[in-house]
Amino acid sequence: MRDPQGEPSDLIRSVSRALRVLESVGGSPRGLTVKQIARRCELTVATTYHLVRTLAYEGYVTRREDGTYTVGMEISDRFRELVVAFRGPQSVTEVLRRAALDSGYSYYLGRFVGGRVVLTAAAEGPRTPHLEDLIPGFDDGAHATALGKSLLATMPAEQRARYLKDYGMRQYTAHTLTTVEALEADLAAGERRQMQIEVNQFRQGLACAAMVAVADRDPERRVVIACAVPAPELMTSAKVIRTRLTACARGIAAAYSDDSY
Repeated sequence: MRDPQGEPSDLIRSVSRALRVLESVGGSPRGLTVKQIARRCELTVATTYHLVRTLAYEGYVTRREDGTYTVGMEISDRFRELVVAFRGPQSVTEVLRRAALDSGYSYYLGRFVGGRVVLTAAAEGPRTPHLEDLIPGFDDGAHATALGKSLLATMPAEQRARYLKDYGMRQYTAHTLTTVEALEADLAAGERRQMQIEVNQFRQGLACAAMVAVADRDPERRVVIACAVPAPELMTSAKVIRTRLTACARGIAAAYSDDSY
């Protein structure tokens, strides 16, 4: 995702082109030839060849025997570093892990990163269906997840409307809220119950509850905690889930406070 503030006046074209090449290769699991990369990135073959050679030397792409290029292992190293940076202090990880172990449910943390709602840490529990999308770095569907709703609810209404206009309100299931009016009513209900929820809105058969763990005037320092459960269990165990979430939120807040993040 490019910077919403626009192209800088001192943009370094070679770096920009190299990143476009990397994005193109990363989006093609079968691999691409230099000519295919050049065509997709709208570059000359000669320029693309030099960029690909450099990226291969640095380990960010790998050349296969058939002459195609795929992403290299350096990408996975950068992702691991991103996950570590996202999740915060080790004590935060321990709070999430204990919550998942004690309840059997999956727990998630979310924050604003670059103005966008991002899932930053996760601890899976065996009672929650596995969700391949919900990994650190996931930044879609804020309107359809309780985690996203909790962060959106901390925004002024006008800013929230701009966010939804910029990133859209994709319909994940038949229950997904796809209008600003419906979402505003849902957020207001969540504020009254002191816990944002969604049922079957992101994935059929799944429900999620969330609340703010760290409130801060700086949006990028706000943290929310979420818990995902089978949909029927949220309705029958809402009070228990809220109690657990509240305790977990306090633990998360204490962990960040002790680390002075």
